[in-house]
Amino acid sequence: MVQEKELISKIVWRLMPFLGILYLIAYIDRQNVSYAKLEMVGALGMSEYAYGLGASLFFIGYFLFEVPSNLFLNRFGASRWFARIMITWGIVTVALAYTQNATMFYILRFLLGVAEAGFFPGVLYLLTLWFPKDYRGRMVGLFMIFSALANAVGAPIGGMLLDLKGLLGHEGWQWVFLATGIPAVLAGIVTLFYLDDTPEKAKFLTEDEKRWLHDRLARENSGMEEHADNGFKALVNPRVLLMALCYIGFPLAAYGLSYWLPTIVRGFGVSNTTNGLINIIPWVIVALALWVVPTAADRAESKTPYIVGPAFVGAICLALSALVTSPILQFTFLCVAAAGIFAGQPVFWSLPSRFLRGAGAAAGIAAINSVGNLGGFIAQNVVPWIRDSTGNDILPMVFLAVCLAVAGVLVIIVGRMLAARQAISV
Repeated sequence: MVQEKELISKIVWRLMPFLGILYLIAYIDRQNVSYAKLEMVGALGMSEYAYGLGASLFFIGYFLFEVPSNLFLNRFGASRWFARIMITWGIVTVALAYTQNATMFYILRFLLGVAEAGFFPGVLYLLTLWFPKDYRGRMVGLFMIFSALANAVGAPIGGMLLDLKGLLGHEGWQWVFLATGIPAVLAGIVTLFYLDDTPEKAKFLTEDEKRWLHDRLARENSGMEEHADNGFKALVNPRVLLMALCYIGFPLAAYGLSYWLPTIVRGFGVSNTTNGLINIIPWVIVALALWVVPTAADRAESKTPYIVGPAFVGAICLALSALVTSPILQFTFLCVAAAGIFAGQPVFWSLPSRFLRGAGAAAGIAAINSVGNLGGFIAQNVVPWIRDSTGNDILPMVFLAVCLAVAGVLVIIVGRMLAARQAISV
């Protein structure tokens, strides 16, 4: 007799720490430019806007190759495809350490997006193969906690690496890329041998456990519409398109905040290392929110309040951070805003797998994530433009607040449309 809680616990301990470590490495590699920026702008003779443009090209490569990457994952399996993703993005990250000019920076950032495309939505798709729907919100939250840990760990590491200026003939900003790129290559090699593609291929599960999980997932998928597993139809599914539109505001606010927090804290008059240590605080708060909110949402019938509520809290705090003058109050509001931006996202990501499966889920999740992450491209261009135009490090937070609030309103609209569609199908 298979015990459900024991089986889920076994899968959690086998998959989630490993996937989380991979995400931690990925997120540090994605965010390292926020610290390299503090010296790299001057070293390459670029303006803040030019640097923001280069950093944002990551999202163009990411956008173009996200859906194809997830479909390849569905075809070749997670172990081989994730290994390919990590090894290539590690190599590109190391190459960034030897950037000679703005053009080279632009090219490498674009290639980094191409290399990493498919990792995050690939993991979300992988979770649909391993966990029943009642657990997915918590699992996505647990997975995303590692992004908060990456920001917390990456903050002091980024600051300390900058202070290695001159070591072995390399500048501090070069060490930021070297020290974060090499672990990705090594982790990619480990992935090839450790990660199981599906429960059916897992050696750590018994035959009874595999059968129970297969039957449970089959029952949950049986009520889906006829073309739920069609990759192409998922791309034109109205619900997928609406969710992609909703999601834009979340990455926009997240990347805008995380890329510019180090610059804001530097305005407090602290050293690079102290800057990094201070930036641990908001991401510890985010990690707690990423567990509490999805856990509560998994037990609730209506998911929308657990997405919208945190988003509105985040928008209000972003706006308040621009209105106050006290550095302590600014930082406090930004900490709460960070939690609001991230806390509802795992709940959001539990929704697509309720009407998509197989290649449809792979394509649909990737489409939502790729379109949504254009918010990162917007953030990396508009935020520095506002900063350069006004000379104010806090005013861009007002722009992020408006975008996040709009995203919350759109989620309410889409939530009602999804509920109406489900009621009709019943």
